[in-house]
Amino acid sequence: MKDYYKILGVGRDATQEDVKKAFRQLALKYHPDRNQGDKGAEEKFKEINEAYTCLIDVEKRTNYDRYGTAEGFSAGPGFGFGAGATFTDIFEDIFDDFFGGSRRTRPSKGADLRYDIALTLEEAAFGCERTIKVPRWQTCEICNGTRAEAGKPPITCPQCKGTGNVRFQQGFFSVSKTCGKCSGTGQIITNPCKRCEGAGKMRVERSLSVRIPAGVDIGSRLKLNGEGDFGSHGGPPGDLYVMIDVEEHHIFKRDGMDIYCHIPISFTKAVFGSEIEVPTLNGETKLKIPPGTPSGKEFRLKGKGIPKVGSHHKGDEIVSVFIEVPKKLTPRQQEVLEEFAKLSGETHEDLSKGFAGKFRDLFTT
Repeated sequence: MKDYYKILGVGRDATQEDVKKAFRQLALKYHPDRNQGDKGAEEKFKEINEAYTCLIDVEKRTNYDRYGTAEGFSAGPGFGFGAGATFTDIFEDIFDDFFGGSRRTRPSKGADLRYDIALTLEEAAFGCERTIKVPRWQTCEICNGTRAEAGKPPITCPQCKGTGNVRFQQGFFSVSKTCGKCSGTGQIITNPCKRCEGAGKMRVERSLSVRIPAGVDIGSRLKLNGEGDFGSHGGPPGDLYVMIDVEEHHIFKRDGMDIYCHIPISFTKAVFGSEIEVPTLNGETKLKIPPGTPSGKEFRLKGKGIPKVGSHHKGDEIVSVFIEVPKKLTPRQQEVLEEFAKLSGETHEDLSKGFAGKFRDLFTT
């Protein structure tokens, strides 16, 4: 688990202002606009951005301190100031705080969400449709995001007259500062919406039907545009990333587009040859075993593997056979095998002695 406090260089008792200050300092240092071509700085910026997004949000920080995760569904890349934020954006934000100024509130995209889903090998190979339930923030359906009770709209802030800013003289500068009474919104909510308690948003669980394409593998990622948290100040919603995991199969092992399986055959089938039934992802198929097949021999079944995502091309199934040795023999079977050994130039003593005995004899004669 990532230590977000360590990443930002603050203690666990840090205030929200401490978190914000630490993030700004690091953001200025590692922002890609100041470190063009430096992949290390770019990754560092993403990391501190991720840490800031968690610790600046009271709910996410509480969940992180308690459970080690911001929430049941992890925030994806592009938060804090956002992946698209420029060095100028961050500098202006710091400049405004230093001089007590404010910037005009801008629309911002909602947080991206992540959902982990486990598939069987067959579902991954052929594709499927799954219904998932994703908790997310969305606009309050009662107040439609106004934060006020129906029929009781917000009133214009008397302090800033609805502008969201108040101006004052500071030395030679005339500075515009965010209105402290309305927090820069220009409005005062006198009767907050009872459903969302004046937040303008609520936590809901949304059911989504997800189409999994054929050929996905562990680590594959599906993007559902606009299915993340809702945006603020009129900004677009975030996206939902569905992360794929594939369960182990009791018969097949997967390697890219190919699948592997081991099939037992009897000694007589290996010697005389035969036709056996072998499993595939599409059911059983016949496989011809030629006479004299050794244990470990591999056979390739063309096109019986995993399809390539978005293509008709398929991998193969590789079947390796191994000879089963019977644990018990009837007297007649033993008699016949001993006769076979003699005809092959081996004695019963040779058979009983085994490899260890033969190896010992090699150095004692």
